[in-house]
Amino acid sequence: MTSRYLGLLALLVLSLRAWADPPVAQTTAGAVSGTSAREGIVTFKGIPFAAPPIGPLRWRPPQPPIPWQGIRDGSHFGDDCMQRPYVIATGQKTSEDCLTVSVWTSPDYAKAHRPVMVYIYGGAFIGGSAAYPLYDGGKLAREGVVVVGFNYRVGIFGFLAHPQLTAESPEHASGNYGLLDQIAALKWVKTNIAAFGGDPGRVTVFGESAGAVSIAVLMSSPLAKDLFQQAIIQSPTLPRLASLRDAEKSGVTVDAHLAELRKRSAEQLLEKNDSFFPRSADRRAGDLAFPAPIVDGYVVPEQPRTVYKSGKLNAVPTIVGVNQDEGRMFAGEGATAAASAALGDATFVESARFIARSVSQRQPRTFAYVFTRSVSGGPVPPTHSEEMAFMFGSLDKPSFIKHPPPDAQDWQLSTTMIRQWTRFATTGDPNGAGLPLWPRYDAATDPYLELGTTLKAGTAFRKAQLDALDHDPH
Repeated sequence: MTSRYLGLLALLVLSLRAWADPPVAQTTAGAVSGTSAREGIVTFKGIPFAAPPIGPLRWRPPQPPIPWQGIRDGSHFGDDCMQRPYVIATGQKTSEDCLTVSVWTSPDYAKAHRPVMVYIYGGAFIGGSAAYPLYDGGKLAREGVVVVGFNYRVGIFGFLAHPQLTAESPEHASGNYGLLDQIAALKWVKTNIAAFGGDPGRVTVFGESAGAVSIAVLMSSPLAKDLFQQAIIQSPTLPRLASLRDAEKSGVTVDAHLAELRKRSAEQLLEKNDSFFPRSADRRAGDLAFPAPIVDGYVVPEQPRTVYKSGKLNAVPTIVGVNQDEGRMFAGEGATAAASAALGDATFVESARFIARSVSQRQPRTFAYVFTRSVSGGPVPPTHSEEMAFMFGSLDKPSFIKHPPPDAQDWQLSTTMIRQWTRFATTGDPNGAGLPLWPRYDAATDPYLELGTTLKAGTAFRKAQLDALDHDPH
C-alpha cells in the first residue's frame, strides 16, 4: 500500500510540475512561452511576425522578425498599432512597434494538427487591435481549432501613398502597408503554426468590416494566393478603390518631402490621420470615406470588382454575410429606418451579395447569412458589428454597440455559431450533425441562412433594393 501511495504522490508531483512549467513553442525567430488557462486553452501572445516598422522601416513593407535569444515571454499582448482611442479600451499602449501575433491553442499543441482560424480585425482602417476582449479566441479554440489574431498598421502608418515612397519601392508602389502586414502575418502562420498545433494547409481567414474588406481584397491579390484555403467575410464593403496616382496626390498634401515625414513623431502624424487619404470628386453611395487599400499595381493589381467579375480571384470556400440593419451604426441619431436601411444596403449588403454571386460562380462551397438577433431579443434589429460577440462567444465582454446582459437564447445562438464557424474551418462546409441546414449559395435565388431567434433558410434578402443599386448586374 505504501509503495502504491508513494507512486501516486510522485505522479501528482510530476503533474503539478508540468502544470507549473509554462508551455513553450519554437518559432523561426526564437522560442516563446505561453500561458495555460483554466478553461483548457493555452495562449501565446505578442509574438513578433515582422521587424518593428520604425525609423527607416516606417512606410516600408514588413521585414522578417528580429531573432531573439532564450525564451521570449508570451504572456501579454503586444502594443496596439498607432491610433486614436477606438471605442473599446484594450489596456495596451500604442506604438509603431506593433506587428505581433497571438495564438489560442490546446494543451496538447505539441502533438496536434488542427485547422487554423486567422482573424483580421475591423476598425475602418484607422483603428483596431487583436487584444480586444471581444476577439478572445478561447471558445473557438475549444471546438478543436487553433485561433490566431494579429495587429496590422492602420491609418496614415498603414495606408499613406506618396510619390517618393513609390520611387524608392522596387515594385514602384506605395500605400498598402497594412495589407502587406496582413500578408506577412499569413506567411508567418504558414511557416510557424505547426509548432502551435495548427495545420498550415488548412487556414481559414475570417474578419469583419475593414477586416472583411481586407479578405475580399486579398482574394483578388496574387500575393495572397495559397496563404489561406477558406474565408469568412462578415459585413464587407467592396467599392471602387482609389488609384495610386490619386493616393499619391493626397499624400503630398501632408508633406511633399518624405524625409520630413519620416522625421515626424508618431503623435504628429496622427494629427493627419483624417486627411491623408484620397476623396473622389465623383463619390458614389457605398464608396469609402476613410483610409482603405488602393489599386497600387502590386498588392492590388486592379479593381477587386474587376477581378471578381473576370473570375481571376482566389475562389476559396467562402461564407459571407451581413447584419439585418447594417446602416444604423453610421446613419446617426434621428435617421429614419428607411435611411438607415438605404445606407446599409449601399455600403455593405450590395457588396456582400456581389461577393457571394461572384465567388459562387467558381466555388460551389459558398454560403451566405443574415444575422437578425439583438442581444436579449431587443426590438431594434442588429447593426454593424453586433454578430461578433455571438461568433466569439464574448457576449459578456465590452462591444462596439451597448447592449443589455445576454439571455439564455443569446448563449444558445452563440454556441451554434461557434460550431458553424469551426465546422467550416474544419471541413469547408458549415453544415453538420445537430446544426441547421445551411443552403449553398445560388446566384439565381440568393439563398441565405438567417442567424437569429430562429434559424431558418431564406432567399433574396432585400432583392429589390439591391437590384436598384447593382453596379454590376449579372
